[in-house]
Amino acid sequence: MPNNDQILLGELLRQEADEFQESFTESEFFEFYSAIQILKEYELSYDEIKAGIAGESLDGGADSVFTFVNGDLVKEDSDVKEKYKKNPDIELVIIQSKKENGFGEDALLKLSRLSKNLLDLEFDRNKFSGRYNEAVLSSFELFKRTYVSLVTKRPSLKICFNYASMGVDVHANVKKQADDLISDVKTMLPTSSVTVNFVGAKELVALSQERPNEVFRLPTVANPLSTSEKVFVALSNIRDYFKFISDENGKLLRHIFESNVRDYQGKTNVNKEIQTTLKSDIKEEFWWLNNGVTILGTDATTPGGKELIVHNPQIVNGLQTSSEIHRFFTDNPDRLDNEERSVLLRVIVPEDEETRDKIIRATNSQTPIPKSSLRATDNIHRKIEDYFKPRGLFYDRRKNFYKNDGKKPKEIISIPFLSQCLMSVLLQRPDTARARPSTLLENDESYEKLFHENTTLNTYFVVASWGRDVELRLKAIKKYEAAENSDIKFYVLYYLSCAKINSLYPSNNKIENLEAADFLEENIDAAIDACYDIYRELGGSDKVAKGADYLDKIKEKLRAEYGL
Repeated sequence: MPNNDQILLGELLRQEADEFQESFTESEFFEFYSAIQILKEYELSYDEIKAGIAGESLDGGADSVFTFVNGDLVKEDSDVKEKYKKNPDIELVIIQSKKENGFGEDALLKLSRLSKNLLDLEFDRNKFSGRYNEAVLSSFELFKRTYVSLVTKRPSLKICFNYASMGVDVHANVKKQADDLISDVKTMLPTSSVTVNFVGAKELVALSQERPNEVFRLPTVANPLSTSEKVFVALSNIRDYFKFISDENGKLLRHIFESNVRDYQGKTNVNKEIQTTLKSDIKEEFWWLNNGVTILGTDATTPGGKELIVHNPQIVNGLQTSSEIHRFFTDNPDRLDNEERSVLLRVIVPEDEETRDKIIRATNSQTPIPKSSLRATDNIHRKIEDYFKPRGLFYDRRKNFYKNDGKKPKEIISIPFLSQCLMSVLLQRPDTARARPSTLLENDESYEKLFHENTTLNTYFVVASWGRDVELRLKAIKKYEAAENSDIKFYVLYYLSCAKINSLYPSNNKIENLEAADFLEENIDAAIDACYDIYRELGGSDKVAKGADYLDKIKEKLRAEYGL
């Protein structure tokens, strides 16, 4: 007989599945939902979580696989060797999700076998083709490439297995299998830290009920200075600031850092100097030697004198300082009781979105922030967001803003996804969209073409809508593996666009006056079948999807089918 936590979890799953309104089986939704809960601290978008789900068949027990460096998700085109300097923290997170009322030994046995095969740094994916699906092989290959690329920088390595189910108790034999799994991995990667977490009904209910704190209290050394009603300058003890940016378990609160402008540089010379300053007993105050932190909020008050109350704080500048303060007290908890030094804070409540974006751009102009991180502050993205909203789509230029606001995954369009859709249609390069999913915004030339001043807002909306329709249809028909869907979806979008406007070269002029919702399911299905058949003929792999031959064959098919 189910207990209260199992009853509550069952109801949560039913209600959430109804809310999402997507074509999930019960087991698929449990995989998706449990991944959302387990990965909360990483602040992933819905698209990023879906990309890490490996599919139901030939997954070797790994339903979801994610690689992180310094808490940032590594994607297939991430240049980790250039981005991360010294002593990076690498974490491999593997999730096994089973919608069953217990925990079994078989799941852990499968993970042990998978680990022995794919955590071998010499593993050849071709040797395991057909035994494990392409999504699993690609995920472990990405981890291997990341670890090997950074090995000379003396990384720390953590491998975390999460076994999620509707279960309550864990049998002793299952715990023994978990110990064996840890031992197997430690044999292959002796310097790694390996954990196995059992995430049952009680844990999933608790995770689902967690809500980010929206009102934060921050003690200050003296009464904050105010230059206007909602602008404050203050000094706060670094001990109190550490508590401000940490959760109840002492972990860094990632969600209060501006999601599109956060790029912790690791143990660089600058950060080493901050850490040295924190560790040293020097006469100079910490804030004399540090630029401080800029915090934006939806409201800020000082009701108690030496205190700031900030609603929905977002730290938009000072990530390196904040991270080093957090690391200092994490490593030296005994220093919390007698700390006297302070950090300089600027707390601002912007009048509007334009002002907010100007502050973000200005306060980050002197730091080595990747160009893609600041793109969201460009005026065009505010315009796109405003245009999409009354038409039923939510443009997530501030990552996870609409996810946290409770919008459905299918309604949310991220900047990377829109960029891939535009690359596929307006620049006729679905191969580039597939090969460079996260770096399209880095290059000025490609960015200016994707978000050209002459492109109309309706074109952005139509292309995004078509792209999302293709994604949802691929998932609904359930004909292909997750990796295959990822490989072909932007080719299907290109194919449909060409067929619609009767040209191999879709453009803003040919799309700007079209309607978004005018593809019949049979049109999408025909495009999917045509693109998939060519994909399989060429070998059916991510290498095919990223190469030029596939696109050439797609164009040949369009010429033959439609006389283009």
